[in-house]
Amino acid sequence: MTDLPQDRLGVLIGLDEMCSSARISRYEGGVHEPPFKTAERIAAALNVPVAYFYCPDETLAQLLLVSARLPKPEQERLLALAQERLAGVEQAR
Repeated sequence: MTDLPQDRLGVLIGLDEMCSSARISRYEGGVHEPPFKTAERIAAALNVPVAYFYCPDETLAQLLLVSARLPKPEQERLLALAQERLAGVEQAR
């Protein structure tokens, strides 16, 4: 994603400078889960969809990142292709 230092990220999303690095570190390490609004601000600062933080596996997370960076018409084509492939897989079962 980015090499943004934790303290800078914390300040960018509105955390106090004195505790921003520790708070971001706790979120990153899974010690605490940020409120959804905070997760939205972190996602915006990192230029990723907030859903990225909640993906159950790395492949799905990467798919989300890639598709989010595509222009809308390309996203729609990708979705149509994925739906077509899924229909073929389900039909083969």
